[in-house]
This record gives sequence, structure tokens and C-alpha cells, in this order.
Amino acid sequence: MFKKILIANRGEIALRVQRACRELGIQTVVVYSEADREAKYVRLADEAVCIGPAPSAQSYLHMPAIISAAEVTDAEAIHPGYGFLSENADFAERVEKSGFAFIGPRPDSIRLMGDKVSAKQAMIRSGVPCVPGSEGELPDDPRELTRIARAIGYPVIIKAAGGGGGRGMRVVHTEAALLNAVAMTRNEAGAAFGNPAVYMEKFLLNPRHIEIQVLADTFGNAIWLGERDCSMQRRHQKIIEEAPAPGIPRRLIERIGTRCADACKKIGYRGAGTFEFLYEDGEFYFIEMNTRVQVEHPVTELVTGVDIVVEQIRIAAGEKLQYRQRGIQMNGHAIECRINAEDPYKFTPSPGRITMWHPPGGPGVRVDSHIYTNYFVPPNYDSMIGKVIVHGATREQALARMRIALSETVVDGILTNIPLHRELLVDSRFVEGGTSIHYLEEYLAARR
Repeated sequence: MFKKILIANRGEIALRVQRACRELGIQTVVVYSEADREAKYVRLADEAVCIGPAPSAQSYLHMPAIISAAEVTDAEAIHPGYGFLSENADFAERVEKSGFAFIGPRPDSIRLMGDKVSAKQAMIRSGVPCVPGSEGELPDDPRELTRIARAIGYPVIIKAAGGGGGRGMRVVHTEAALLNAVAMTRNEAGAAFGNPAVYMEKFLLNPRHIEIQVLADTFGNAIWLGERDCSMQRRHQKIIEEAPAPGIPRRLIERIGTRCADACKKIGYRGAGTFEFLYEDGEFYFIEMNTRVQVEHPVTELVTGVDIVVEQIRIAAGEKLQYRQRGIQMNGHAIECRINAEDPYKFTPSPGRITMWHPPGGPGVRVDSHIYTNYFVPPNYDSMIGKVIVHGATREQALARMRIALSETVVDGILTNIPLHRELLVDSRFVEGGTSIHYLEEYLAARR
């Protein structure tokens, strides 16, 4: 096992990884920007290294600074968290070439699954069902583009091969709009991801967003840890997640989960990962794989009892998976609400000083957050400041506990999206379960 790990991230995930390290008896090195000097995890770390000013490009995305910090502190491994460099194959490669362990997949796995075209082709070869679409990158020939779209059937969606985070996508409903949509998406993809390649898929009208969490070691063992429903989202950004997914037959979940674990073995995957699917009319369609720990991993931890971050570290240290598939049981129901520093209905960021922070408590309540009273939320990064997660014996109990937890949560000094969460937790359609990925935007439009 490692003696010292460098955490190459910030915010709640930096604190989450730090807690896992401390549980394993591992010393932690935290890197931070000048904007995060007063962060809780910086104060709690065994060592802390400032790696640059507030802008991400000069700190959390600056590879040489992070690797240098690992060198001067004699760290043995680097945990990238999520976001920033966590799915950057070049970073993973530079970490390993510099003599450190990368707590994540191998660089070639990140490259394979980071390109949506190659990822889809790999999944087809592995027997994982995919959304009907183009066989690879779209050609330049307008006639061929038209032929592919007609074969798939409108509406179609144009996606950036190197995209992510809900960016680089455009829905096309008519043939007249096709060529312009492809050109615009190519331009956006080139500017945002440095890769202008795009592909085409059938646009599903009312799907749900279902994820399968996997763990795989370097000895050819792979397991899946149930599913998560992440359909409550706005502009492809998730707001509420839960496990298990309400209303989907277990036999369908078990079939797709088994295929995901088998796919991990076929592509030689290592570490934690998440297969993301659209689910509609009893069918699963693969859309992408996230080669890192997810923001919503706590709901899976609460229903399975598996500490996903600890397992990431164990696998990176060369240990075998300590779990077998038959030993994984889903117990009860868990729900997570992402707490963002933003206007709850306009969604404009609300950075500033928190004058009062009172987290909720009680049976089955977990709070993952790095904030505290008098903490200053910087304007430079993602607006998420924490997560409230609850667990209950049933979905009904979990919903009740989340309503109580949100009623107890106090964040003064800035705006947060807690009022929106409180509304959604009593919304009849959400309470019923099984809303589509479009539901929240429809709800907000009706509210306006």
C-alpha cells in the first residue's frame, strides 16, 4: 500500500479522497491554487503545495506544477478526482513516466473510452448495446451525410467525438438543417476539445439516464455495483441522482450490468469507471464511459456498502478486488442532491462568503462538502459546493429523509439551488419515479 498520495484536485472531492487516504493510514499531499488557500482540506493535509494562481490553466490543469509537487513531497501516487485532468490520457501517461502511480485507468484505456467513436466501436465488439448511429466519424460528403441521417431516421443528434460535460451536441429534426448543424458542431468541437471529429446517433425522445458503476483490477477481475438513475438534469448537467433506478426490472439491470463487467475484462480496464446509458422502452443504449470516480458515487456506496474511493486506491496499489459479484447486494435506496452556489432558477453563479453553514444530520444522512462558516466560494471554478446524500430502507423513506435534510440545511451569504431541490422533492412526477432526461427543463419552462 502507498505511504503518501498527492490529491490533484479541489473542493469536496479533494476532501473525500483525503478521508479515504486517512482511513487507509496514507499520508496526503494537497495541491491548491491561491484562491483555495483557506480550504478545509488544505488545512487537514499532511502537506500542502501551492501550484499557481486561481485560473485553472495555471494551477489545476498545469501538469508540470502537479508532477513537481509530487516530486518535492516524495508522493508515490496521484489521485486526480473528477474533472480537471482526471480523464486526460496525456496526464496519466506523464504521471506514470515520472515514476508515480496514477490512481485511475491506464492511459490507453482513457484514450479508447475518451473518444466517443472508438468507445462505441469497442462496446459494440464487447456486446454492449449502443444507440443506432454512424459507424464512425462523419464524412465530409454532403450526400453521404444525408444518406446516413435518412438511414438512422430523424430526429438525429450530432456529437463531438472528443466531447463531454454536455457540450458539443446538436439535435437535428429536419434534413434541411442537417449540413449546417454538422458544420457548426465540428467548429465547436475543434475549439472546445481540439478534435473536430463528430458522429451521428438517433435522438431518443424521452429516455432516462442510467449508469452502471464498475470496478476492475489488474488481475482480470471486474464487478458491477448496481445502477444509478441520473435523469434529473438541466442542459446535460445532473442535479439529483438515486440508486437503484425506480421502475426498471431487475433482470434488465442484471443483464446490462453483467455486459459492462465483461466489457471491462475485454478491454483490460483498471480501476473505477461508469458506463452511461440512455434507457427507453425497455432497452439500454450505451452513450459513453467515464474513466474516473463520479460526483454521484456516494449513492452507490450507500446501497452496496463498498467504498469506491478506497477500492480505487487498493487497485492502483496492485491489490486484487476484495469483492466478488455474488457478494454485491443492493440494500435500500439512496438519493443525492448536488448543492450549487447559484441562483436556483436563473442558474447564474453566486460566489461569495458563506456567513452561515449548518449541515443537516440524523439517521441515514451524509454530507460531502468542503465548505464552512466564513468560507469564501471562489468565482473561478464549478459552482458545486457540496452534496447531501440520504439512505433509507425504501425509496419513500429516502425521499422523506431528503426532505427533512434539505429543510435543515442552512447556507447564508450566497444563493444556492436548495429551494429548487425542495420543490422537486415534493413534485408528484419525481415522487412517482421514472422521469426522463427532459423532465427538469420542461418543469422549469412550465414554472416560468
